[in-house]
Amino acid sequence: MNPARRCSALLSQLCAPSRGGTAARGPLSQAAGSTRCYHSAVSGGERGLKRTCPQLKPSRASNTGPASVCPMGGSSSRLFGTLAQTLNSAPLAQPEAYPEENPDQDPEELLRECEEVLQRRPARPHRNLVYPSSMAPRHKHNSSIRIMQWNILAQALGEGKDGFIRCPLDALNWEERKYLILEEILTHSPDILCLQEVDHYYDTFQPIMASLGYQGSFLAKPWSPCLDVEQNNGPDGCALFYRRSRFSLQATAHLRLSAMMLPTNQVAIVQTLSCRATGRRLCVAVTHLKARSGWERLRSVQGADLLQSLRSITSQGGPSSPEEGAGPVPLVVCGDFNAEPSEDVYRRFSSSTLRLDSAYKMLSSDGQTEPAYTSWKIRPSGESCSTLDYIWYTHDALSVDCLLDIPTEEQIGPDRLPSYHYPSDHLSLLCDLSFREGPHMLM
Repeated sequence: MNPARRCSALLSQLCAPSRGGTAARGPLSQAAGSTRCYHSAVSGGERGLKRTCPQLKPSRASNTGPASVCPMGGSSSRLFGTLAQTLNSAPLAQPEAYPEENPDQDPEELLRECEEVLQRRPARPHRNLVYPSSMAPRHKHNSSIRIMQWNILAQALGEGKDGFIRCPLDALNWEERKYLILEEILTHSPDILCLQEVDHYYDTFQPIMASLGYQGSFLAKPWSPCLDVEQNNGPDGCALFYRRSRFSLQATAHLRLSAMMLPTNQVAIVQTLSCRATGRRLCVAVTHLKARSGWERLRSVQGADLLQSLRSITSQGGPSSPEEGAGPVPLVVCGDFNAEPSEDVYRRFSSSTLRLDSAYKMLSSDGQTEPAYTSWKIRPSGESCSTLDYIWYTHDALSVDCLLDIPTEEQIGPDRLPSYHYPSDHLSLLCDLSFREGPHMLM
């Protein structure tokens, strides 16, 4: 049998739609037999700010007709015109440099530019930091590590494939939406940023985040659905950024997740970081599992493959500081798992020998229940309100200090996500984590 046909037959057998599958992401058609495949390059403010721009709401007429595809990737602003590097001058296969220079951009200045550009849009939903009942607010902010997880919605998919029928096409205009994404990041100023569906890495996020003092890494999907969209900006993928002043890089692994020993279209980035102040190490992973209902079994196998890789990576090497024990390196896994808590892949992570727990369960009164939703959208197939995104952490080595709360239904609005006031169909997740001290670590 032809190897390509054998691959297709095995995956079809593995991923046959299971009964009772939950409604997840809508259909994402891919060109049959496409040979266009990009390989990823090996990549080398103050918190709590609130926007006070006028809330002038544009017309929100429903767009129920076929969505036209708009040009993407252009830029004429001071911020992006000065810093951006286009894909034409930075091919995807070209490795990135690891700049060590000091940050040359003031985050407050960039935030003001965001406010200026977005003054015609309503403000993003105001979200508070919530401290779990078992934890008192910490005053030593430098001791915690702020993690942000976010599927930012690929521009090509938002405009060309995803079919958000209650979101006016103008709300997805990249010339403004990129500022809305950046504003969310600048407002919360994470130490580590994990993103999915990034299709403007080289011309937007890499140069901007580098100017703010972050080091980035990007890994594209081998067969990104963005490539099916006219005037696309290249494939989408996962990106991981860390603050250079806080961490140094020890190791990086770019993974293509497998199922039944066959490579799939989903990827993960894993980096082992060392805290410059304490020498303590932290392993951080970002991933984006297979979307859509009916692929639950594939997601489960992808999750098992990722967990196996993480066990190997975190077990390598001994402690790098006297404060570290002899066990594995503490781990944080961020991702859009495209899976509700009822799915097998969720159970795999929660019962793993890596001793992982989901940070956002801490928002519930019993500390055991995930939020009601992390994604809420309306497509031609109907309305989907789902919990798909997670921040997993090693619970016996790390503790959750605080989390960013989930917007209410009223804050999200009747047209759901994305919208004029929120740039993605997924909500950002954010938490502050601290290393547990030796005597208090759970055994």
